[in-house]
Amino acid sequence: MDLILSAAQHLVDARRAHRRGPRIPEACRPRDIATALAIQRRVTELLGEPVGGWKASAPTPEKTLLAPIYAPAIHRGPRCPVMPRDGMAPIEPEIAFVLARDLRPGASEEEMLDAIGEVRLVLELIGSRYEAPREATFPEMLADGLNDQGLLAGPVSAHPIGDWMRAFPISIPGIFEGEGRHPDGHPLMPFKWLASMVPLAAGQIVTTGSYAGVIDVPLDLPLRVIFGTAGEIAVTFYSE
Repeated sequence: MDLILSAAQHLVDARRAHRRGPRIPEACRPRDIATALAIQRRVTELLGEPVGGWKASAPTPEKTLLAPIYAPAIHRGPRCPVMPRDGMAPIEPEIAFVLARDLRPGASEEEMLDAIGEVRLVLELIGSRYEAPREATFPEMLADGLNDQGLLAGPVSAHPIGDWMRAFPISIPGIFEGEGRHPDGHPLMPFKWLASMVPLAAGQIVTTGSYAGVIDVPLDLPLRVIFGTAGEIAVTFYSE
């Protein structure tokens, strides 16, 4: 069995079992970005699940930041299953774009913007397949989808695309209060980069980076995650 297939099968087994476990066996761990992305693609092939969306951040010279989000891991509604860590649900409040039409690499900026059908408030669900993700290298994390456990798709934003998306207050009453800022300055930046890299399909949702880092929230407690004046997500997380 080739090394990319072995690494991908290791990650697929963990995903299907909904459990955390050891890192990829050392002999087939990715050592570079290209190998990590090849493993990522093989995971998608082996899982056989449709890609319902993507996560992306603007790249750096050292890091490429993109990963698929599989359709069964995209949740909607007031109750959301998670694989907790230390009895809590790690989440990231983000702004996402829903594609109204297919978009291929090479599209113009005007075509990219025209392909956006909705702006949605979302919560990324954070979770690695590794029991000790801090011990993993960046290529290992990239192969595993960059801590992607899934996504809770909230309501359409009360505001259209604009400068307001650079920064606004984030509030989870009783848990978190802060001034949220997009890590890349504006969510369109990573969206445009992703659209230049991979084909995007109508209906897919693209999320673009946390406004407040990772926030640990309790299980089995009704929460309100307030995105300034853009709206809010009401949700109760529970252990799957």
